[in-house]
Order: sequence, then C-alpha cells, then structure tokens
Amino acid sequence: MIRPLIHRTLHALSRTRTAIRERQQGFTLIELLVVVLIIGVLAAVAIPIFLNQQEGAKDSAVKAQITQAKTAVVAEIVTKGFPTSLAAASAYTPSDEVTVLLTGSATAFCISGQFDGSARIFAIDDNGAALQGTCVSGVATP
Repeated sequence: MIRPLIHRTLHALSRTRTAIRERQQGFTLIELLVVVLIIGVLAAVAIPIFLNQQEGAKDSAVKAQITQAKTAVVAEIVTKGFPTSLAAASAYTPSDEVTVLLTGSATAFCISGQFDGSARIFAIDDNGAALQGTCVSGVATP
C-alpha cells in the first residue's frame, strides 16, 4: 500500500521536474548583446545632450546674475551715486556659484560674470543686454 503511493509520488515529482525544465527559457547571448548595444547607443546620445543642458543652465544663471547686478547698480546710481563695488549696492544679492565684477564709472560701467569652473565669461554694460564676452573700458565686448 505504501509502495504504490511512493511510486506515484516519485512519478509525479519526476513529471513536474520535466515540465519545469521544458518551460524554463532564458535569453540567448545574441539577445543580451543586442540589449547591451541598444543601451550603449542610448547612453552615447543622451549623455552629451544632458551635459549641454547643464552648460546652458549655467550660462543662463550668469546672465540672470549680471542682469540683476546691472539693475542694482542703476538703482544705486539713481539714489546714492555710483557704488564702489557690487557689495555696496544694497539691491544686489550675490550668488555662491557666479563670480561678478563691476568696472567703470557712473557714466559708463560694465559688469562681467562667470560661473565657477566654467570658461565662458558674460558681460553687460549700461546700454545693452548680457552677451558672451568681457568688459573693456566700461563696455561689454564680444
């Protein structure tokens, strides 16, 4: 009585193992290589785009900072006279990541700025908008 029960149980286990082995499927080496290749191509395309977005954001931060500095300097000129430095302009709030420098006088001034660690310099003078370049004799030049 016990022997046929053991025999049936072992036979059922054997059939289950065989069925599981037949159903098990994996990826072939070619399929894995194709997936790795696709991921590599996507990374090669996405990483430069991401880095360019970072540079654009840094440039925008510098332009915004020097434009704010220009507004503060003009407000200071109107109320108290030309400030000796940007720190003397009460309406100016410095940034930790952007270095800004004021040159010139009340009649012709220029403000240059650079994001820390970046090679690009932007400038703005009393007559114009922010552009990539430096200050020469109180004028922003490309």
